[in-house]
Amino acid sequence: MHSVHQTPALTLVTRATHELDADILVVPVFEDDPFSDEAGLDAATGGELTRARARSEFKGEAYEVFSASAAPGGWITSRLLLVGLGKHADLTADRLRRLGTTAGLAVRQRRATKMALLMPSTTVADPTAVQALAEGIVLSNFDGASYKSNQPKTTWLDTVTIRTSSADPALAQALDRGRILGECTNIARSLSNEPGNALTPRAFAERAGSVAAAAGLALEVLDEHRIADLKMGLLLGVAQGSIEPPRMMVLRYEPKTNAAPGVILGLVGKGITFDTGGISIKPADKMGRMKDDMSGGAAVLGAMAAIARLGAPVRCIGIIAAAENMPGGRALKPGDVITSAEGKTVEVTNTDCEGHLVLGDALWYARQLGATHLVDVATLTGGCVVALGLHTTGLFGSPTSWRDQVQRASERAGDRSWPMPDFEDFLEQLKSDIADIDNFGTRWGSASVGAVFVKEFTGGLPWVHLDIAGPAWAEESKPYQAKGATGVGVRTLAELAFAAASWGKL
Repeated sequence: MHSVHQTPALTLVTRATHELDADILVVPVFEDDPFSDEAGLDAATGGELTRARARSEFKGEAYEVFSASAAPGGWITSRLLLVGLGKHADLTADRLRRLGTTAGLAVRQRRATKMALLMPSTTVADPTAVQALAEGIVLSNFDGASYKSNQPKTTWLDTVTIRTSSADPALAQALDRGRILGECTNIARSLSNEPGNALTPRAFAERAGSVAAAAGLALEVLDEHRIADLKMGLLLGVAQGSIEPPRMMVLRYEPKTNAAPGVILGLVGKGITFDTGGISIKPADKMGRMKDDMSGGAAVLGAMAAIARLGAPVRCIGIIAAAENMPGGRALKPGDVITSAEGKTVEVTNTDCEGHLVLGDALWYARQLGATHLVDVATLTGGCVVALGLHTTGLFGSPTSWRDQVQRASERAGDRSWPMPDFEDFLEQLKSDIADIDNFGTRWGSASVGAVFVKEFTGGLPWVHLDIAGPAWAEESKPYQAKGATGVGVRTLAELAFAAASWGKL
């Protein structure tokens, strides 16, 4: 098994284009761009760019790629790569982030290790643009094929230079922030890509220990005995069908200065390292993908690392509830009743709704540790994928002001999210004849039903539920996204922590 990601050395320069020294020079191009910012570019290629435009070989459409060569003499870098940005009016920070990933993947495919990139002149603020480009470039330096015995040696980007028009110190800070956010997203991706036999709950806890130590986070791991002492019957119930014992990881971050007074952000992640569905077993087709059912937990770990490394101004607690959901001889059966740490009894009518259960005990524990604002992240329901597709996170929460804070953070982070209903009416579907609540209800509005089940364990605190079942995994490769785990949620949670001073009274 080889390393699955590597962070390149990133630097900013202001020198002239022809003086940039790299294996490949990346030039972002808008549709119908006359190359006015780079007047000598077309001449340097002997008019090849004009000819490519004339024959519609390269139009500058978003993420389109075109290779050219600079004529000898005057240019240090002779290999050029044009990457389309689409229309000026459509440009956003997220498109710049995707530009960085598209460029990095294309350069790596050409077996080059040293890249220079021209930051385009746009209406996006320069620090925001630099951060987005840095994030995208780091995200491109990822390779999920770590278990192939005949895998050719991976070509990594070793050094990347971004040419800007200014030496403003704020740009260097933005570059560092983008690098760290990209790196922590790659940490989450690497965990979600791991097969279930390699990333068991105990292995997850060990990996969390390494990440926490590197980031300066405090970590406490609760084993099955401590979980039992705390009477977390929901987490224990899910885990009892497996020979692998559960783990609960508790990460703590304390700002060194300027912490938001009276506020503790509680981040809770679903960490089901493999989900068969239990006795309510899933179809065999694509069950192997259920190794990524811990993506919410991976997002919390990656976000906590980023929060600590970048010094976010808010106290944070990260909790990851890890277990396997297996149909062993001791597994939960449909109709069983189990008791949560909070004392609520739950009738388990569908053992494939195990995420609801582990989040219940984890949210309760976050409250016991003093969390004042809650966000949980989980690949919770197929119903959310049906509703919002593969690229959008379902966003539930209350009060609306807190939900809106999280949505704004997701927009800044480039993690698309969309508000979904969590009306009290959905509780009607969770009525049980013999317990306080049913863990499944019905399939109608299942994403909302799952959210209101989880809400029952929030104690009335400001709370948001992020259902990442769709965007946690890319089903196919795109120019800006390799197939596999995406690390969705990491940047949203980190952005939320950075904005703590603006939360106000909720």
